[in-house]
Amino acid sequence: MRETAAEIPAYRVLALAADVADPEAAQNVVAEAISRFGRVDVLVNNAGRGMRMISETFNTQPTRFWEVSPKAWKTIIDINVNGAFNMASAVVPGMLERGFGKIVNVSTSDQTMVRRGYSPYGPSKAALEAASRVWAQDLSGSGVDVNVYLPGGAADTDLLPPSPDKKGADGNLLPASVMRRAIGWLCSDASNGVTGARFIARLWDLELTDDEAAAKARSPGVERPAIM
Repeated sequence: MRETAAEIPAYRVLALAADVADPEAAQNVVAEAISRFGRVDVLVNNAGRGMRMISETFNTQPTRFWEVSPKAWKTIIDINVNGAFNMASAVVPGMLERGFGKIVNVSTSDQTMVRRGYSPYGPSKAALEAASRVWAQDLSGSGVDVNVYLPGGAADTDLLPPSPDKKGADGNLLPASVMRRAIGWLCSDASNGVTGARFIARLWDLELTDDEAAAKARSPGVERPAIM
């Protein structure tokens, strides 16, 4: 975080370390941001913990759910689900006052949500996507948009154990930079009114117009999600 902040002019960045699982800490972060910049227009919920907290070999030797320590289970759920709620709860009142805001919740591929040995990480992202759908409905007509954004496969981050042959469960590995593709559009006025949607970075075609790329990268909506 400090390295990234050092690359940006001081007047444009405020680097803060906080535990999103702590509601008070989330409120304090938003208050600090408002004090510095006057308002918060965009929230990207990217904080998360993955299966390495459960096992360093989770992607080769699945851990069964009853073998997961309650402490690790709680930590992952607290950050991945409750953390997003805490941050959203802190920014939404101000967004509602101004009639404008963007919430982008970073998720994972749907097969990861129900993949053997990926509990509680997979279920935590399923919960986040369900919450995103509810939040979008709660905020409908307010000018505050809520969307889900995901890489579309395993990305080269520390969520995967270090290895000379690092790869996801499907045998592939995306560069972390793939997430740059649509994030600007999701946070800009160009996506105003687009809410309750799910966008896959891997499918965002940079050679298309933004509207065309968004249509291609958007997951088809369903009336009632099928989990089992």
